[in-house]
Amino acid sequence: MIAPLPDLLIEPIVRAALAEDLGRAGDLTAQACIDADATLEATFGARQTGIISGLACARLAILALDPSARFEALAADGDKVAPGAVLARVSANARALLSAERTALNLLGRLSGVATLTGAYVAAIAGTSARIVDTRKTTPGLRALEKYAVRCGGGVNHRFGLDDAILIKDNHVAACGGVGEAVRRARAAAGHLTKVEVEVDSLDQLTEALAAGPDVIMLDNFSVPDLKRAVAETAGRVQLEASGGVNLTTVRAIAETGVQVISVGALTHSAPVLDIGLDAA
Repeated sequence: MIAPLPDLLIEPIVRAALAEDLGRAGDLTAQACIDADATLEATFGARQTGIISGLACARLAILALDPSARFEALAADGDKVAPGAVLARVSANARALLSAERTALNLLGRLSGVATLTGAYVAAIAGTSARIVDTRKTTPGLRALEKYAVRCGGGVNHRFGLDDAILIKDNHVAACGGVGEAVRRARAAAGHLTKVEVEVDSLDQLTEALAAGPDVIMLDNFSVPDLKRAVAETAGRVQLEASGGVNLTTVRAIAETGVQVISVGALTHSAPVLDIGLDAA
């Protein structure tokens, strides 16, 4: 069961998207063609196999324009569906429903695409001890929704923002003069609940990082043989995250090296939209 996001968090995103689409004069087509008091019944349907995420976005988009609309969800976020599956039924003022249609479908299709791609990565490493996690490579303004979609697909969230944890990347290392010095400074500044992760790009840097005592070490663009060496060298003393060069072809071999975490930016920056339609009944 996926814990849903609160409407309070989703609604401002949906309203901003609606305002962008409605512009200065509203939906000229609906106003010109449809009687003001007309009603319409329609269904949201999947046109591809995939994992659903974002039904609340569709519901809130319609209710924002017609507070008396009826929205009946027939699927749940996290469900895997086949083409033709009916996800929800809606009855609303016709103008309102058609004006909200594109916003509802944009968000529902986008988030379902993220969930579907995440599910493919999770399936690819089934039976290993590794976990698939996302990154901060998200669409500006949609991070909370896209990271929720990753959870719907069976993935795990990395940090949500710069204030979640300390993650020392290559440019931080360069500015500090070395991996060890960067970790030592981070340790001195971190609160007792703040984890410290450092990125390394070689086995030599891994040895230096281990001596400084981070909580997590990110192995950036390591080859599979070097990932295996890193797992052997650390011997469980620190959590290892593999990053870079990860795709559906390579992820299984990466997981089988014994790393605990595999971060995949593609989950949110390259997921294709899942084809979902709204059809009048």
